[in-house]
Amino acid sequence: QVQLAESGGGLVQAGGSLRLSCVASGRTFRSYAMGWFRQAPGKEREFVAGISGSGAVKTYADSVKGRFTISIDNAKNTVYLQMNSLNAEDTAVYSCAAGATIGSLTSGPVNCWGQGTQVTVSS
Repeated sequence: QVQLAESGGGLVQAGGSLRLSCVASGRTFRSYAMGWFRQAPGKEREFVAGISGSGAVKTYADSVKGRFTISIDNAKNTVYLQMNSLNAEDTAVYSCAAGATIGSLTSGPVNCWGQGTQVTVSS
């Protein structure tokens, strides 16, 4: 099993940027595809971005394409989410997740979740 811990959330003005980090511990990091999800108040959790264990395959939700970039540093067991051109609709709790494949992140099952980090974008 892998344990996940996110950091990097905070308050940012519209148009600004943030970089989220998720450090994994436990089972070999490269065994998993990694992803980011978010949940805004009153809304269901939604998939944001995913990356294969090798970093070769990436996928994004349409709402963040061109603005967000997911990356992975296997030496540091860390996955990042660089978020640019943030707007109020990006305000949510962002959670890191691990799955067997990117497909399991988008369609289930997810193996484990981090506790989440709050991102608030002021307009």
